Amino acid sequence: MVSAAHNCQKQSSCVVLKVTKNEGRVAERQEKKEVIQAPPTVIMFSGSGLNGTKGLRRQKRDWVIPPINVAENSRGPFPQMLVSIRSDQDQDISIRYSITGVGADQPPNEVFNIDPVLGKMFVTKPLDREHRSSYHLRAHAVDMNGNQVENPIDLYIFVIDMNDNRPEFKNQVYNGSVDEGSKPGTYVMHLSAFDADDNTTANGMVRYRILSQTPHSPIPNMFTINSETGDIVTVAPGLDREKVSQYTIIVQATDMEGNLNFGLSNTATAIITVTDINDNPPMLTSRTFSGEVPENRVDVVVANLTVIDADQPHSPNWNAIYRIISGDPSGHFTIRTDPVSNDGMVTVVKPVDFEMNRAFMLTVVVSNQAHLASGIQSSLQSTAGVTISVQDVNEPPYFPTNPKHIRFEEGVPAGTSLTTFSASDPDRLQMQQLIRYSKLNDPADWLSINRTNGQIVTTAMLDRESVYVKNNIYEATFLATDNGSPAASGTGTLQIYLIDINDNPPALIPKESQICERINKNVNGVNITAADADTDPNAGPFVFELPNFPTSIRRNWTISRLSGDYARLGLRYQVYLEPGVYEVPVIVSDSGNPPLSNRSVIKVKVCPCDENGDCTTLGAVAAAGLGTGAIISILICIIILLSMVLLFVVWIKRREKERQTKQLLIDPEDDVRDNILKYDEEGGGEEDQDYDLSQLQQPDSLEHIISKPPGVRRVDERPIIPESQYPIRPVVPHPGDIGDFIHEGLRAADNDPTAPPYDSLLVFDYEGSGSTAGSVSSLNSSSTGDQDYDYLNDWGPRFKKLADMYGGGDDD
Repeated sequence: MVSAAHNCQKQSSCVVLKVTKNEGRVAERQEKKEVIQAPPTVIMFSGSGLNGTKGLRRQKRDWVIPPINVAENSRGPFPQMLVSIRSDQDQDISIRYSITGVGADQPPNEVFNIDPVLGKMFVTKPLDREHRSSYHLRAHAVDMNGNQVENPIDLYIFVIDMNDNRPEFKNQVYNGSVDEGSKPGTYVMHLSAFDADDNTTANGMVRYRILSQTPHSPIPNMFTINSETGDIVTVAPGLDREKVSQYTIIVQATDMEGNLNFGLSNTATAIITVTDINDNPPMLTSRTFSGEVPENRVDVVVANLTVIDADQPHSPNWNAIYRIISGDPSGHFTIRTDPVSNDGMVTVVKPVDFEMNRAFMLTVVVSNQAHLASGIQSSLQSTAGVTISVQDVNEPPYFPTNPKHIRFEEGVPAGTSLTTFSASDPDRLQMQQLIRYSKLNDPADWLSINRTNGQIVTTAMLDRESVYVKNNIYEATFLATDNGSPAASGTGTLQIYLIDINDNPPALIPKESQICERINKNVNGVNITAADADTDPNAGPFVFELPNFPTSIRRNWTISRLSGDYARLGLRYQVYLEPGVYEVPVIVSDSGNPPLSNRSVIKVKVCPCDENGDCTTLGAVAAAGLGTGAIISILICIIILLSMVLLFVVWIKRREKERQTKQLLIDPEDDVRDNILKYDEEGGGEEDQDYDLSQLQQPDSLEHIISKPPGVRRVDERPIIPESQYPIRPVVPHPGDIGDFIHEGLRAADNDPTAPPYDSLLVFDYEGSGSTAGSVSSLNSSSTGDQDYDYLNDWGPRFKKLADMYGGGDDD
C-alpha cells in the first residue's frame, strides 16, 4: 500500500486516496464515505498495473475519480496546482506522467500541464465558464522507455461559475401599445434579458422591476411588470390618448434573483403608445349652415360644413361621413368629405330649377368611419340644418319633344310643310321672352324653318336613296334662341322617316360576261342579277324578258328566271354564233305599283371553250372581233419583227468584233506611229540653224527668279514640280491599240501642269534693265518666201486640217 498522507500537511483540506492491489473492492464500497467536499490532492492509478514480471492477474474495477472543480476568474498566482497524480510503482521504477485532451495538447493548448516527474497538475491561466464550462483530460504513466505502466485515468475538470456577467437586454428600446380606456390587467408588452452566467444558480436568475414612468399622469404607477417573465400590464384605469399619447418606462433587470446588494443590473427603455379608439364623436361647429346655388349648375360646392373630432387625425376614428337625412327627396345634393380638413362640402349633383324650388332646407348628420366605442353616445352636435337658396338665371329654350320623329313619303315636292318644331321658355317667372328659330345642321339642305313659329318646309325633293339618309331616316338640327340677358339658346333634332316609293328602276349586273359558242352541258349560260335602290314591295321579285326587236335577240338567245332576283341568259339550243362580242338587251321590271322597267344591255363575249367551259386564249382573241386569217397575219408579223431585231443585234456584235481585229489600212511607209517622239529640247531643226538663239535668252541674272517668294510664279516659266508620267508605248503595239495610246497621251498632256505652252495667261514681272534682243513682235509664224505645204496631204487624215489651211491658200 502507498500512502499520500504526507502531501496533505500543507493543505487546509484534502482527501487522501489509498489504493492497493488487494483493497480495491473495499475502497470501492467506501467511495462515498472517503470523498468529502474538497477535490483530491493526490490521485493514485488503479491497482491493475501492467508490469509483466507479476504475471497475469484478475482485472480489478477502477476507481471513479470525482471531478475537479476550479473557480473561474481565479486571480492566481499561476501556475496553480490542482492535484497530484501518483502510481504505486514509482517506488520500483522511474515513472513519467503526462496528460492529454482539450486544454492540454489540444486547442486551447497549455491551459493545463503536469510535472512529468512529480505528477503535479497545474492550471496556467484564469478560466472562463462562459467560454468553456468543463474539460475532459486523461492522465498517463509510462516508464523511461515510454512503455505504459498504468491504465490511463479520466480527469473531469468543472469550472465553477462566478457572477461576472450582467443581464443583457436584446434591445435597448422596446415599443409596445395599448388601447386607451383599457381595463387594469391588460397585457401591454414583453421584455427579456439574458444573463450569460449559469441559470441554474442565482448568478443567472434575472428579476425585473420598473424604475420610473414618464409622465406621471394620471398616476405614477399606471403599469407593472412581472418580475420573472418580464410582461408589462396595466394596473390602473384612466388611459386617455387625448391627454397622454405615450409613456416612457425604465425597466431594470437584476441577477442573483433580484438581490440589489449582490446582483448585477442593467436597464432598458419601454415606450408604450396609447392607441386611439373612437371615444369622441364628431361635432359640427354650428347648428345651422347656409349657401346658395345658381339654377341648372352641377358639381358646384354650395356650403362648407366644419366639424371637430378629438380622435387621432386621418384615422377611421376621425374621418367624417356626412349624410342628408331630410330635405332633398329628389337627390339634388350630396356631401363629400375633404380628405385634408375633414370638412363636409355640400355639392350639387343634379340641376335645381328656380321655378320648381327656390330654396332647400336640408338636415345633415355626421359620423365617423369607425363605430363609436362601447359606452360612447353620439353628440347632439352631430346634427345640423343647411339652408340652400336657388338663384334664378336665364335658361335656354327647350324643345318639349327632342328628338322629334315624323314620317313622310320620299319625293314630296319643294315647299311642302312637314311640321311645326317649336320650343318653350322655362323662365315662367320672368317677363315674356321671344324665341327665334334658325337652322343649325341640314346636311342635304332640304329644309327651312320659319324664324318666328318654327314651321318646317321643304326646299328640295326628299330622296330616300340619298347618301344623307341613314336607315331611312334624315336628321336635321335646329336652334331656338331667346332674347334674354344674356341670350340663351337650345337645340332640337328633327328625324324624318322617309317612306319608300317606287322611283328607281331596277338594273342588271354584270354588264359584261362571256359564254361558250356551243352549249356545254356544265356551263350553258350567264347568271345575271337584278338590283333596285328601292325597298320592298317596290323591289323584287323581278321579271326578266328579252325584247321583241330586233328579232335576232329572241331567235339566238333565251332567258330564264332562277329566283326573284336572279336569271340566266344563254344561247338557244342548236344555235351557233361566230366568236365575238354581242350586245344583248334585257328588260327587267320590279314589283312596284305601278312597276318600273329598265332596258339594260349586256355585252356577252362568245368564244371557243375548253372542256371546263373556259375560253381558250385563241378563242378570247377571236372573240375580240378578229378572224382566223387576221390572227395568223398578226403572228407572222410578230415573228418577222423578232427576226429582224435578232439579225440587227448579230450584225452589231460582228461589226464590233471586226473593228477590234482589223489591221490599219495604211501603207507601212506612211505609218507615223514610229515617228511620234518626245524630245527634251526644242530648236536645232534644219530650217532654224540660221537663227541666233542667244538673242532669246535673258541677258541679266536670274537671281530675281530664284529669289522670288514661294507661291509667286510666272506662268511663262516651266513649273518646278515633278513631271507627269506618260503612258509607255509597247514595243510591238497591236494595230488596234494605237488609237487608245494616242488618246491616253493626249489626256495626260492636257492634265500635265508642266507641259508647254507656258505663254497662256501671261503675268509679267520686272525683267531687268533691258534686253539685247529685239521685240518679239517682229516674229511671224508665216514665211515671206513661198513654201509648199502640199506634202501635208501625204501624212494621213490626222494632218488633213493643216493641209487644208496651208496647202490651199493660193486657191482661196
